[in-house]
Amino acid sequence: MTHIEVPLVGGNAAGEVVRVGSTVRKPWLESTPSVHRFMAHLREHGLSEVPRPLGRDRQGRQITEFVSGAPAPHDRPLAQKPLEEAGDLIRRIHDASASFKRSTDDCWSTLIQAPREDLICHNDLAPWNLVGGDRRAFIDWDGAGPSTRLWDLAYAAQSLAFLVSGEDPDQAAARLRTLVVNGYRADADLRAKLPAAMGERTEAMYGFLRDAHLKDVQPWGRMFASGHGRHWADAARFVRKHEALWASSLAL
Repeated sequence: MTHIEVPLVGGNAAGEVVRVGSTVRKPWLESTPSVHRFMAHLREHGLSEVPRPLGRDRQGRQITEFVSGAPAPHDRPLAQKPLEEAGDLIRRIHDASASFKRSTDDCWSTLIQAPREDLICHNDLAPWNLVGGDRRAFIDWDGAGPSTRLWDLAYAAQSLAFLVSGEDPDQAAARLRTLVVNGYRADADLRAKLPAAMGERTEAMYGFLRDAHLKDVQPWGRMFASGHGRHWADAARFVRKHEALWASSLAL
């Protein structure tokens, strides 16, 4: 039986990605065995929102479950319920990750180094990797690797709560609280550290793209030049400028 391959769009660096029936096929990376083992661990701990890893096909590509549903919007904030659900899902991912047993053979393709390495995280929990349908799910786990709850949540909070230049700061702060307090149920220590960490993580994203542009490392260099650089520079300034407001919104 011949399976039709349907190209999937939206990714920036995954190479050719296609849908084949109820699966997704994309390039097999050196890190794929570790990433798939991590995804399987999360599913074993009840996280059906993580796509099922399905090995390798005859063409040498990795196979994962195709998750149907509409992608989250990239150009406007999420509503309150999806924000709460996303925060809850991130919390459950982090909790399940804490019991993942790392191996000396593990290999990861993490792009931005975390300050510490407490647990394995997705590292790109953002609207472009969030799908909502029969179940809300995070897709594209290729960048999973060592990080911390704080570093992973800082990136997710900035992107999912839509803390970007041009947004009303008070409304952004309310979305941040919905995600972090109502959804993730962050404790006092994590809430206190998050505002500064969001600034650091957003600046790190800008710095990564800027350096890739200067060193002609693709596709990141092209992304910097095509508008991503300006987006992350503006976002970093916005997050830093309103750090006190974020702290106030997260305090109980």
